[in-house]
Amino acid sequence: MSKILLCSSAAILLSFNVFAQLKVTDACPVFNVDVLDGHVNRIHSRSTISEVIKTFPCQTSVEERIDSIGRCTGVFYANKHISFYTGRNYIEISQGYTGKMEPAIMGSARGSLFNTLGLAKIKDIQWDAFQTKYGTLILYYNKSGKVEKIQMSSRTTDAIKLCE
Repeated sequence: MSKILLCSSAAILLSFNVFAQLKVTDACPVFNVDVLDGHVNRIHSRSTISEVIKTFPCQTSVEERIDSIGRCTGVFYANKHISFYTGRNYIEISQGYTGKMEPAIMGSARGSLFNTLGLAKIKDIQWDAFQTKYGTLILYYNKSGKVEKIQMSSRTTDAIKLCE
């Protein structure tokens, strides 16, 4: 009888350890994109690599110089679908982004943004470029005509250089 009681007590005590799993806290704050002001948590497209990493310390990769195969300088968050191209002064948010966005234009229909953004300065079949107070906002559209990628740059449409 005492063996059964001892085994039962041990099993109960061990079962508590199953529920006491370690939980890792995400090192990154929530990404808050402000499309009209051109920043993410007050990090602008002109910010340096160290400023971006200080604010968002959970990067998936960092490229500090352009190499022979043409990679661009920046801080990249592949799992968050956001990249800071510090060498070319723009921020890119792609489809799958799950942070906050104001106004929430990801997935919006192409013709529905006039009241928010006004007329596009340059139009193409796949994208529109808008002149903003901070520089340029480029919206890329999928085949359904919905926003699938956003680029916010401190440069004008005449001076912008994007990474391929």
